[in-house]
Amino acid sequence: MEKIGFIGLGIMGQPMCVNLLKAGYSITAYNRTDSKLETVVKQGAKRADSPAQVAKESDIIMTIVTDSEDVEQVILGQDGIIHAAKAGSVVIDMSTISPSVTQDIAKQLSKKDIDMLDAPVSGGDVGARAGTLAIMVGGKKEVLERCMPVLEVMGKTVTHVGTHGMGQTVKLCNQILVSVTNMAVCEALLLAKKSGVDPDIMIKATENGAAGSWQLSNLGPKMAERDFAPGFMIDLQQKDLRLALERVRELSLASPALALVNQLFSSCQAHGEGREGTQTLIKSLERLVNL
Repeated sequence: MEKIGFIGLGIMGQPMCVNLLKAGYSITAYNRTDSKLETVVKQGAKRADSPAQVAKESDIIMTIVTDSEDVEQVILGQDGIIHAAKAGSVVIDMSTISPSVTQDIAKQLSKKDIDMLDAPVSGGDVGARAGTLAIMVGGKKEVLERCMPVLEVMGKTVTHVGTHGMGQTVKLCNQILVSVTNMAVCEALLLAKKSGVDPDIMIKATENGAAGSWQLSNLGPKMAERDFAPGFMIDLQQKDLRLALERVRELSLASPALALVNQLFSSCQAHGEGREGTQTLIKSLERLVNL
């Protein structure tokens, strides 16, 4: 089995790493906040002091951190992966970042004979724990085939979508779909509530029909129960929507629904709700109608 390096042990990364350990992979792990390493170390992962040390001891190095700058630092920075990874190794970045930054990083790694896949994920913390994430992959098909057994531990569907940066592009498409559908769920729940219909009953009546969605089945009940604990935080959603807005502007596309939901999330952030779950979007709409 390939030796795995894992960098980034947040809400998503930690359960993904645990699933790889349960599957029997030897893992060397690193996280900027050392305390988050404890869970995976207790389950058998080896602790590393830097991304470079992870790379030195691994055949496949996986990263899932916050933003483009974080990925650049982890891979290309002073103690980055590029300085210690072996020729023939693979870097799989599972963060959600800029497609153009991904393409640049892939070029830099290729100069050292290191392959790269951009493989962002969708499915939230629920999918990360269950190993049922949707993984969209950009890069060489033969590199993906080599890494497929590893990715299949974490994902229910693994789709090759094109060359470097295309995984990130498809993830931005995913985030438009996710966020705008989330807004629709909020509006439907408010209509039900204002009309005297039990929101939970409305969800049960509609989730298996044409209106069904992951957001309706998973976030809808949380909205109804006033459970705003983060599966995926608004601050992180806003980072993704910023990337999506930048990309549509680069391509001179119109995306009015994306722009609107971005503004509604901005209202949540202004009210100090940035670290709450994305279902908190409903609060922004409630404030608009004083409900």
